[in-house]
Amino acid sequence: MVATFLALVIKEQKANFAFLLIVFTGCIIFLFLIDQIFNIIQMIERIAIQAKVNSVYVETILKIIGIAYIVEFAAQITKDAGQGSLASKIEMAGKIVILAMAVPILTVLIEMILKMIPS
Repeated sequence: MVATFLALVIKEQKANFAFLLIVFTGCIIFLFLIDQIFNIIQMIERIAIQAKVNSVYVETILKIIGIAYIVEFAAQITKDAGQGSLASKIEMAGKIVILAMAVPILTVLIEMILKMIPS
């Protein structure tokens, strides 16, 4: 909240500094959340081991989630910089990367469904 008010005040006189303040604040917030993210990832890995899920699939899903968050963060920073059209292209690229990473999981899922259906 403090960073938002500071950015609004600074933006009138030095727009570049206001943008840097917002980016810096976003990075600091992310750094504070790293421990929580690590705990969540460990919990998901433990659940996957207990459920005897192939670790490759869990790692891929975690990578997809990470890419989604990074792309969202990058797109928001780009929008804050006044580059809305570039932000949409970043989001599109992220969606394509996510889809490409999800194809092996989707393939296995479809194969499992096909095995369940009686011939």
